[in-house]
Amino acid sequence: MSFTAPSAAPSAAGRTFDFGRTYVVRPKGKHQATIVWLHGLGDNGNSWSTLLETLPLPNIKWICPTAPQRPVTLFGGFPSTAWFDVNDLSENANDDVHGLEASATYVASLLANEPADSELSTLVDMMILLLIRALKLGVGGFSMGAATSLYCATCFARGKFENGNQFSQNISAVVGLSGWLPCAKTLSSKLEGVAEASGRAASLPILLCHGKGVCVCVYARAYIRFLYTPVNLRDDVVAYKFGEKSAEKVTSTGFRDVTFKSYATLGHYTIPEEMDEVCAWLSSKMGLDGK
Repeated sequence: MSFTAPSAAPSAAGRTFDFGRTYVVRPKGKHQATIVWLHGLGDNGNSWSTLLETLPLPNIKWICPTAPQRPVTLFGGFPSTAWFDVNDLSENANDDVHGLEASATYVASLLANEPADSELSTLVDMMILLLIRALKLGVGGFSMGAATSLYCATCFARGKFENGNQFSQNISAVVGLSGWLPCAKTLSSKLEGVAEASGRAASLPILLCHGKGVCVCVYARAYIRFLYTPVNLRDDVVAYKFGEKSAEKVTSTGFRDVTFKSYATLGHYTIPEEMDEVCAWLSSKMGLDGK
């Protein structure tokens, strides 16, 4: 595993967000896919890169960036690593479009660099060209990272960002764990009348997973300043019904290849059963040979 230094990216409104360190897990086998994986609220790229490095997916390069530090309304304005601001984790939440745009733009810039670090010699230009055409690109994440990934999926379907700039990366898979769909109320209208949007949406595989069990909350990073002892609770960090309705909304707006998986004993974290599902789904949808 390696990492790169923090970097800055502008939002659609012109504000610059300082993204943290990016951690990279390089493929142990033939490089067939690159996935940008986004952590949850209050976390960083390192924690997920450590887990992703253990998965039996030797063909995938994982890029795990760290969100900017910003005031979070949900925390009373207290700063935390967050892909966008959020005031509530429900259907009534306000959508921070500027923050979402900045993070989606940053994800697109990371994917745009693939496969710039290919180990092939620059003397074999034709082979590099073939590699570029064959490489599959994806985006995924947990909680707020899953929400940002779904926002990237909608940008891909529209072929552009909210500010009109082109979204040129060809995404082949989207994974969202314990997340939700931002800007759900306006998604249908944004996709209507956009040439080729229906085709891109229908062809994009999306895997959404959510827990609905009662458990001890171990997702401590985002709440470490507020919860000093473990407590028993359902996954009401992002309620199961919210995740389920998000999946239904994604499907109803034209995304036809959507898989929604629920886990009776899962709270707001991940378990081996869920990650096994992710591995099998990615291998199938991205055509990975496992070598």
